[in-house]
Amino acid sequence: MAASTSPSTGATTRSDVITVIDLFAGVGGLSEGFHRASDRYQVLKAVEMEPRAAAGYRLNHDADVYCGPIQDWLRDEEVPQADLVIGGPPCQGFSALGKQRADDVRNELWRTYAEVVRRARPRFFVLENVPQFLGSPQFPLFKGMTEPGGELEDYAIDHRILNAAEYGAPQIRKRVIVIGHRRDQLEPGFPDKTHADPEEWMDVESAIGGLPDVADSLPMDVFTDVSGKKNPGPFLAKELHVRRRYSELSLARFDKIPEGGSRKHLPEDLKCEAWKKHTSGSGDVMGRLHWDKPSVTIRTEFNKPEKGRYLHPTRNRAISAWEGARLQGFPDGYKFVGPMTEIVKQIGNAVPIPLGKAIGRHLEPFFD
Repeated sequence: MAASTSPSTGATTRSDVITVIDLFAGVGGLSEGFHRASDRYQVLKAVEMEPRAAAGYRLNHDADVYCGPIQDWLRDEEVPQADLVIGGPPCQGFSALGKQRADDVRNELWRTYAEVVRRARPRFFVLENVPQFLGSPQFPLFKGMTEPGGELEDYAIDHRILNAAEYGAPQIRKRVIVIGHRRDQLEPGFPDKTHADPEEWMDVESAIGGLPDVADSLPMDVFTDVSGKKNPGPFLAKELHVRRRYSELSLARFDKIPEGGSRKHLPEDLKCEAWKKHTSGSGDVMGRLHWDKPSVTIRTEFNKPEKGRYLHPTRNRAISAWEGARLQGFPDGYKFVGPMTEIVKQIGNAVPIPLGKAIGRHLEPFFD
């Protein structure tokens, strides 16, 4: 490992930087995980289409950020050479929660990811997506690119479904991780599980237990110019701990749901007609989290109880954006820009930071 010693201070400084391109970067969760793994990782370029997420990325990471469609970036700029390409193409077209339309244009964005790999010539790349990607018609096409004559014939890939809870996240979140290596590099494999036994999994209490009750509102008169428009923020993650307004009916329902319970625990007079007619649906709707278990997957509307098991374990409210950020592994000082609905999306779309850290730590020695 290359290093040099400063003659003035005697301190040792690294010269073995690992250069990174982060695609579909969001607010920077995957980059944050890699930075937590090693300060050798240096992002040369991040590409993110959503302006508020891109603004948040800039505030948290010392990197050049292109805000716009990745197709425009490929047209307008030269792709720099890099040691590593990371990113998760949008997964809504594959997700089990979506309509899984074969003609969803988002299904094709992995092709732009592959084009960046072709141009940047990294030693390794990491692609993250929902497990349904493996069963889609797109995955064999992607894999076919690595065969002789394909656009990525100089690369080999391997894939595995990883559960973030098995790498120290207080959240059950399964994602397919595709790791590619240039054929002149060693095959890296995948990180060993740090929390293989479910008895070792981090629980909700370890992440959000002991936090104060929610505040009435976000800090006022804090704004950021984003693409010529005034947007709320930046806010620290810990400032996102604010209450939502609920109807009396919602509060009455919350009050009847025990820890770990759901809509199925409600008395008949508090159930909506749809719940009375369909008793075999998801048990997570209007569900409470367990203190002593990991959370369910934090998605893009985790502050809405009707979207899943997102009620606080004991308080009559959904988890706050700060609590969701903690369950994703974001530090309390991480900065976010935008209205609360957008910030919640940014948090829910991120790769859990402990999972990114585990992958980054595993790959680092292969760059020596």
